Amino acid sequence: MKRAFLAPAKVNLFLRVLGKRTDNFHEILSLMQPVSVFDEISVTLSDGHGVTVSSDSIDAPGGEENLCHKAAALFFWSTGYRFQADIAVKKVIPVGAGLGGGSSDAATVLMALNEMTGIGLPDGALMELAARLGSDVPFFILKGAALAAGRGEKLQRARLPELHYVLINPGIHVSTASAYSSLDLTKTGENNTLLYSYEVPASQDGVVAALFNDLESVTLARHPEISALRETLKGAGARGALMSGSGSTVFGVFYSRAEAAQAYEALLPGIKGNARIFLAKGL
Repeated sequence: MKRAFLAPAKVNLFLRVLGKRTDNFHEILSLMQPVSVFDEISVTLSDGHGVTVSSDSIDAPGGEENLCHKAAALFFWSTGYRFQADIAVKKVIPVGAGLGGGSSDAATVLMALNEMTGIGLPDGALMELAARLGSDVPFFILKGAALAAGRGEKLQRARLPELHYVLINPGIHVSTASAYSSLDLTKTGENNTLLYSYEVPASQDGVVAALFNDLESVTLARHPEISALRETLKGAGARGALMSGSGSTVFGVFYSRAEAAQAYEALLPGIKGNARIFLAKGL
């Protein structure tokens, strides 16, 4: 049995880092939305017992270290089911880009195996497994926007207005761990929580007003060209622009597909080298 699944990217509409935890993770508050930029995950199940993962990207090679392999192995170990799972990953989402591509791929593998085997674990059980793989992985089980707290695994579904995006990745790989470890946290977690208790924006203008990312200061200091991308997007008509996650991707927010498409077409000729640009819709 062979099936293909789409694994979406995400953007962080705001990301506040509240403090460092005793487990060395960071306490965050973030509003995240999946967007229509997808990796493709092909899963083949057959009789046997084992997992193989192949990838078409040198930046995210296959094998046992790939998060998709870890997701499949965890699923079979936790459920006790035995199959041979051969997984092929077609990468579109840039790696080390703040878009959650690896986490989305892993979540998609969990959901794919849950569906294909007929086991039918509820979302809550899948999210518990996902949390063991990475902080962002549970988010993608929800298949929609969410407020994320804790280290990212405490999720509350969010209803957002229609949003469209142009995303530009400059071809720079940013280490999430390095970005967090370099962040200067001058306030206590308690004080930050009081300052940054956000409501989910109900309007498009509210989303733009809420755009903020505590990690920008770290990543922009190392890669000032990312700041220039924000201004480029605003100059092309974006209502607001922000770096996603720990970077290096920057996204512009638009209120209609027509606005976003016009900006995309205007910016496309200027995308050179390893840089990439995407036109996307919030999911």
